[in-house]
Amino acid sequence: MKTLIQGLVVPGKGDERRPAQLLLEDEIITAVLGPSENATADRQIDLGGLLVLPGAIDGHVHFDDPGFTRREDFASGTRAAAAGGVTMVVDMPCTSIPPVTSEENLRAKLAIIEPKAHVDFMLWGGISSNVLQENDLTRRIEKLSKSGVAAIKLYFLSGMDSFGDLRPDQARLVLEITGKLGLPVGVHAEDRRVVEAAREAVKARGGDTPRDYAAARPAEAEIAAARTLKMLCRETGAQVHIVHIASREALDIVTGARSEGLALSAETCPHYLLFTEDDLERLGALLKTAPVVKSAQDRDGLWNGLASGDLLYVASDHAAAVWPEEKQTGSIWTDYGGVPGVELLLPTLYSEGVAAHRITLERLVELTSTAPAEFFGVGH
Repeated sequence: MKTLIQGLVVPGKGDERRPAQLLLEDEIITAVLGPSENATADRQIDLGGLLVLPGAIDGHVHFDDPGFTRREDFASGTRAAAAGGVTMVVDMPCTSIPPVTSEENLRAKLAIIEPKAHVDFMLWGGISSNVLQENDLTRRIEKLSKSGVAAIKLYFLSGMDSFGDLRPDQARLVLEITGKLGLPVGVHAEDRRVVEAAREAVKARGGDTPRDYAAARPAEAEIAAARTLKMLCRETGAQVHIVHIASREALDIVTGARSEGLALSAETCPHYLLFTEDDLERLGALLKTAPVVKSAQDRDGLWNGLASGDLLYVASDHAAAVWPEEKQTGSIWTDYGGVPGVELLLPTLYSEGVAAHRITLERLVELTSTAPAEFFGVGH
């Protein structure tokens, strides 16, 4: 069946909005036509002048399935994605049981989530300290790559027993393998030693407020981790991506690496673009994340990074919790860390980015569609 959608505008250069028509054959857009071009179709739909955007790709979600479905499952997560204009998600390997650290675990997860999905999806694979004790690391990563994972995730600092973090020397082993395979690696980039020292100092004085939590995860942790990843990227030639970056100074290190020709990139999240430590103090665990939201200068610097191209794309880091039990435990240290956001990714970037003249409409499309598609190998 052919469908002609009329009465719409599509993004052009900068903030240009071009009148257009879309011709669909079954579920595939086969042509973007000018407003006066003729096309035969079985049915016509008039949108009355609405703006039509490419479906957004959220490259960083935690949909908790299987293993943590008391929070949500793949059905509820992908319904939220569809409601917010996100037509593809890339689910993380760590918040499912078993974690996606082997081809067998990948197959088990696919069997459970595929029937529930309301949008297209890809999956991150992962390498944790839990599997490094085995002697088949190269074979493990090769099998994950061949079975179709979008990228490999690892942590420099993890709070999950089932998905332990890696030291820089262990990360180098992974990057040497993925570099040869051409497989991207995403890293939770906070330096463990910096965070442990800061946390011990905060707890020694009895700190138990949201600002104390922020002080325990200072910007220096992200900055140190970014420096380490720049070094590893140079030494291995691997493609490395820093997930959910919150520090402008850490982003400056990424920008410097790219100017040297290194394959180091970064994403940020809507909560880092909207909120600061002042909001964390006001909202408490509702805004508890890792990394933590930072200063107004960091927030403004990230917006500048979006506009300039220093940041590759924006992802939600969607992570739901059971309300109120997991967010009101009586201590900021034990409250669950994470915020949901897949449904609000695109509306937030439109309202606070495009409508507020921080980024152009063309850049919005790059950040939410073109760039993540290319990063995850589905740019075609």
